[in-house]
Amino acid sequence: MTDAHTRERTLVLLRHAKAEPPDEGPDAQRPLAARGRADAAAAGAWLARHDLLPDVVLCSTSRRTRETWHGVALGMTGTPPEGGSAGPAPAVRYEPDAYEAQPEDLLALVHRVDRAARTVLLIAHNPGISLLSALLDPERADREGLRSCDVVVHRTAADWARLDRGLAAITARHTARG
Repeated sequence: MTDAHTRERTLVLLRHAKAEPPDEGPDAQRPLAARGRADAAAAGAWLARHDLLPDVVLCSTSRRTRETWHGVALGMTGTPPEGGSAGPAPAVRYEPDAYEAQPEDLLALVHRVDRAARTVLLIAHNPGISLLSALLDPERADREGLRSCDVVVHRTAADWARLDRGLAAITARHTARG
């Protein structure tokens, strides 16, 4: 007999942490600001405290999202992602399609996650990440969207490949500040 909890999947949406202001270089190469690095670590600590360690991480290839993931990993485990972790290391996929993505593009990335994964962390950008949250739970989504380093936890009984509009309720929100 299988209960609902063992079938439940968790999708954690995270808008990247605070980045340096745009300059003359490419937008995709903007680094995190000092506050962003502290906030990313705080987000990781919050995820660990709430037993939301991911099996899979889907991360935009921009510098600020990769640096956000690095800080989150440090906050979750106390060690950098390349140095191991306190638990099983998640499968990390750096996804070029997550940069400047529409919500449907982000959902397509989630659809490709192995069905055995129970918790997925998606680190991306606005407006796509906020619009994805609203697509998954139109009733509870924040109408103003996600701020930098906002975490929104969605839960669903659907397989990743079948996740769609209105099928993943928001069960928690957190704005990480370090």
